[in-house]
Amino acid sequence: MPKGNIVLIPFPFTDLTGNKLRPALILTETPLDVTVSFITTQLQWQEITDIVLQPQTTNGIKKTSLVRLSKLATVDRKLIVGIIGSLNKVEMTELNVKLKLIFQLP
Repeated sequence: MPKGNIVLIPFPFTDLTGNKLRPALILTETPLDVTVSFITTQLQWQEITDIVLQPQTTNGIKKTSLVRLSKLATVDRKLIVGIIGSLNKVEMTELNVKLKLIFQLP
């Protein structure tokens, strides 16, 4: 599962009371796990580290959405229900810039 793929995954609520099947962006993978950032259509939550995704055939997103880089989870790879798309080159560049920002890297 390469970085930049958009998958469907049961994503946990922040209070850990449950989860919801939703799109998520793969950030990194190990043989057993993936670290993902959740994707939401709640545009009013936008933060400086979010990435705005417009619906495209390549990303599989149906509505304008935000990749919430401040909302991460590491989960078992077996939880991935399917791949719906991937980021394009411009979005990948923005992802790398925003990851440096959120993790305070030079």
